[in-house]
Amino acid sequence: MSEVAYIDAIREAQRELLADDPRVFIYGQDVGDFGGAFKATQGLKAAFPGRVIDSPIAEDAMAGVAIGAALEGMHPIVEMQFADFSSIAFNQMVNHAATYYWRTGTPIPMTLRLPSGGTPGSGPFHSQMMESLYAHYPGLVVVAPATVGDAYHMLKESVALEDPVIYCEHKLLYRWLKADNFENDSLPLTKARITRPGKHATVVTYSAMVHEAVKAAERLSEEGWEIEVVDLRCIKPMDTDTIMASIARTGRLLALGESFPWGGVTAEVVSRVASDGFHLLDAPPMRLNAKDTPIPYHPDLWRAHRPTPESIGEALRKLLNF
Repeated sequence: MSEVAYIDAIREAQRELLADDPRVFIYGQDVGDFGGAFKATQGLKAAFPGRVIDSPIAEDAMAGVAIGAALEGMHPIVEMQFADFSSIAFNQMVNHAATYYWRTGTPIPMTLRLPSGGTPGSGPFHSQMMESLYAHYPGLVVVAPATVGDAYHMLKESVALEDPVIYCEHKLLYRWLKADNFENDSLPLTKARITRPGKHATVVTYSAMVHEAVKAAERLSEEGWEIEVVDLRCIKPMDTDTIMASIARTGRLLALGESFPWGGVTAEVVSRVASDGFHLLDAPPMRLNAKDTPIPYHPDLWRAHRPTPESIGEALRKLLNF
């Protein structure tokens, strides 16, 4: 296979899922002839007539249709045009999809694809990271692939699950992130990955921030510091064992995320390490998130709003010199 992008991996995973499993169908706004807002379903309607279905502009109804289909044994994939808009379907996901198996013993095998995160000029309504909200609710699996291989394999694993999955795909990676193929080290869906080994400090992160953390770590290596980068991959459930093993090696933690700072994934990581791994720490755990403001439109302001290799490096130097 020639070089493939992150968006290609998502499209190919869906093509194979449709081909291999008659229970799978795709539902969302403009996913048919138009091929989706970001072309993640381009060409699939023609290849699978009647199984790539355009929805009305009604996110609450979209999720409700998928829940009903899942109750009847289907494995629907719902594409939200932007993760931000999934808040309209929040009631369906957290009060129905998340609780149904616990209440009735009937599984809800659906996957909600959320094009997440910021890109230059997208502004406050098309740039948010929603994973922390969904991870708060038991019954939902929340994943955030950071590599081309994970975009492919984790989507296929998500659709195969008997649980509702929130699949957070980062828009900034769609066409920027490329690889020779879809191969990776085939980790289980809920297992974190050591993306970059190190010994002086650990960065625990996920999604597009994995790549920003690696850039910062490479710059710090020129100063003699070796930074370990842990890619969570799965937000809920969280692979605490891999995090703790990394902290045991390095003694220092920076929890990094693109989402807003109040609560959320980075707070959970710090809380778990402080509670269960305090004896492993040589410095107070730190976290770095986007600014606690709505996301700005202007590309320069957007770059200043989210963590960058420069701000990550600054935080790591403070941590290393404690």
